[in-house]
Amino acid sequence: FLVGDIRRIIREAAKKSCFICCKMGATITCCQTGCDRTFHLPCAPHGQCVTQYFGAYRSFCWEHRPQQALRPRPSQDNTCSICLDTVEDNISYKTMGCPACQDARFHRHCIQRLALHAGIDFRCPRCLNQEPFTMEMLTMGIRLSKRPPSWQTDRELGPSHQRHGRCDAATCLCLGGREHTEAHGPWQLRLCSSCAAEGIHRLCSSLGNSTCSWECSTC
Repeated sequence: FLVGDIRRIIREAAKKSCFICCKMGATITCCQTGCDRTFHLPCAPHGQCVTQYFGAYRSFCWEHRPQQALRPRPSQDNTCSICLDTVEDNISYKTMGCPACQDARFHRHCIQRLALHAGIDFRCPRCLNQEPFTMEMLTMGIRLSKRPPSWQTDRELGPSHQRHGRCDAATCLCLGGREHTEAHGPWQLRLCSSCAAEGIHRLCSSLGNSTCSWECSTC
């Protein structure tokens, strides 16, 4: 982005209202052609919107988000494969499934937390498939971590591997890129106060300068 492009994006965002909370400053627009719904990244889960954290970082509103195409479940077990609590009978935004075994069902928030903790060892909690399971989860908006699993020792890892160091905003405004951070100012990186697995530049967020904490959309 050039400086002029950043200023234009900020001006345009200031005029757009989030269709979820109805407040101004919505920087994310649904990627579906002809759809003009805009929203804040923190509001996305409440509006059942999906952001794909790979490639072009595309975002979709509730109407145009990708849908899973799974066959009827082989078993009649209606429990989450992760937390063992009840899940919905049908696939929805909150209830997801494995495209490999077609049997595992889990809550979106459960599979998201597993993805952040499992890191590079992320796989279906029931059949242990990694492909096409991982690609399906990415497409459905699950954020993956490139770190080793949290249950493995990290004593041999350096500080750069222990702390998330990139901006995960759908549109990063920093000229230095997503991985450029500063100790103070607009490019200060705020980590999620709940999981610390996602971060956002202060200027790329819709939060004011006085806000001390930030929570990612998955938390």
